[in-house]
Amino acid sequence: MTSPAEPEMTRREFVRKVLRRGAGAGLGASAVAAAWAGGSGQKVWQIDPAKCIQCGNCATYCVLGPSAVKCFHSFEICGYCEPCFGYFDPQAGDFPPGVDRQDAPAGAEDQLCPQGAIRRWRVEAERYEYQIDPDLCIGCGKCVKGCNAFGNGAFFLQIDHSLCVHCNECAIAAACPAQAFVRVDAAQPYLWKDEGGPRE
Repeated sequence: MTSPAEPEMTRREFVRKVLRRGAGAGLGASAVAAAWAGGSGQKVWQIDPAKCIQCGNCATYCVLGPSAVKCFHSFEICGYCEPCFGYFDPQAGDFPPGVDRQDAPAGAEDQLCPQGAIRRWRVEAERYEYQIDPDLCIGCGKCVKGCNAFGNGAFFLQIDHSLCVHCNECAIAAACPAQAFVRVDAAQPYLWKDEGGPRE
């Protein structure tokens, strides 16, 4: 509650203030989500993976640059496809005879992500695990589209609430042609994707 002498704080100012205090106390950006979500009944924006059509608006309409929308990977439903079309560009050229695309070193021209935000490492003979670097991810959804077209949809977009400034009128939600942006309880702000579909 502000006193008459203090101007009312906007959400963006609140987030910046918490970030400054949180960083000083070693709490970092997670302090923002905890501080804002502390109030009972608070709602935040999130993307319903079942409705998302990977239109690319998340990368361009967010008030932040880069976007607060990031790609996430569900290891539980990953099919470890060979090759992974969430990682490899399906239009990339062929590799030399006898060289499996999955085993070949991936050059930037072969990767689907325009930012090189997806890292992979071998976990077994022909299995790789994938991880998204949130600092590089711009939320364009190209990897999600590739995974949905050729795989089982283990890549999906979510708003990263450690970055989101919690605009009342989310610019991306207004621009979303699929109405995939929904309001969810701030206490459970993510709609994870698993074998049973999105869940809170």
